[in-house]
Amino acid sequence: MSQLKHKPAILASVRRVVVKLGSSVVTTASSINGERVAAIAAEIARMVDHGYQVVLVSSGARAAGLSRLGMSAMPVAIPEQQAAAAVGQISLMSHYERCFSDCGHHVGQVLLSVGDLHDRSRYLNARHTMEHLLAHGIIPVVNENDSVAVEELKFGDNDHLSALVAGLVSAELLVILTDVDGVYDGPPTLASSSVVDLIENIDQYVLEFDGSAGARKLPSGELGTGGMASKLRAAASAAHRGITTVIADGTSEGSLTRALQADSCAGTLVLASASPISHRKHWIAYGMATAGTLQVDKGALAALSERGGSLLPSGVTAVAGSFAAGDCVTCLGPDGKEFARGLVAYDSNDCARIKGSQSSSIEASLGYHSGDELIHRDNLVLLEELAQEDQPGD
Repeated sequence: MSQLKHKPAILASVRRVVVKLGSSVVTTASSINGERVAAIAAEIARMVDHGYQVVLVSSGARAAGLSRLGMSAMPVAIPEQQAAAAVGQISLMSHYERCFSDCGHHVGQVLLSVGDLHDRSRYLNARHTMEHLLAHGIIPVVNENDSVAVEELKFGDNDHLSALVAGLVSAELLVILTDVDGVYDGPPTLASSSVVDLIENIDQYVLEFDGSAGARKLPSGELGTGGMASKLRAAASAAHRGITTVIADGTSEGSLTRALQADSCAGTLVLASASPISHRKHWIAYGMATAGTLQVDKGALAALSERGGSLLPSGVTAVAGSFAAGDCVTCLGPDGKEFARGLVAYDSNDCARIKGSQSSSIEASLGYHSGDELIHRDNLVLLEELAQEDQPGD
């Protein structure tokens, strides 16, 4: 199959891997699947014994807490979900600690919130913490801090979180284990559908996938929050950071090992971009929630997308949302479509006051001057050019 010719070369250089486990892999209807957790822990322990560094992103805390709260199904109310997560996280980590200890390894719990990755200093601190854990031979077990996260400040699903973590630690490979054996080329319930072995252009695939939800989209599991669409978007995020992704079935014995074997076609292999973007650009593009929008005219669109310029106030035609200086905003073209996002130098009120003005009049209009640009080129990511950019450093 086509995937096999790519796998040996890719896997030969892989040393740092992020493994994401979905709720359907590690939990039952209302408790932890101890047998699967033990089996996957044993596989990861063998990887570490063979020289890999592994970061584990695990779902399942909320599902694990249901039985202890006397619930048989996931509650709708956010406080009840958070209570389930608070109780279940202890149980989940207890299983991981025991299972990895039985294999001669130790784990460290890392609970992340959106703010930890949106704030640049906290992002770098999380990155340094992970590096120190890995340097000491500790396996980080990462989950969203569901017990305190509010709905509007959540990652959305652990697929997205796993891609951000993969970028955070500069992993070479992201393995997303779920309850299906890969990405299908049609509805998985149809006998004519089959697993796609290789996706070379993930951006185009995501566009096609999202544009034909009835034809390709897989349903979300009852215990989880993400469907196949979220896994593909996570793979796209990872690809732009130069990280290859494998999406595979994690419910059977040896599934992780098969996904990593060079002679196996297990799962769907999503190739990384040949020209990855930097940590900082990846953080802007994927690690931050946008707080507002700036719409620009044709001249500004051309200056940004064709000539590599910065966004000046003269090119802005409309400002929407409430944001502070330093927040991430969406840049819309004259047609209203997003083409970029970046860190803005002025807050929303001041942007509205100086939109359409020359940079030379900023100080006279506002009484202060924080630069000639609303968004400097170094703080701007063009979405259509993510796969072509390559900026070194943080």
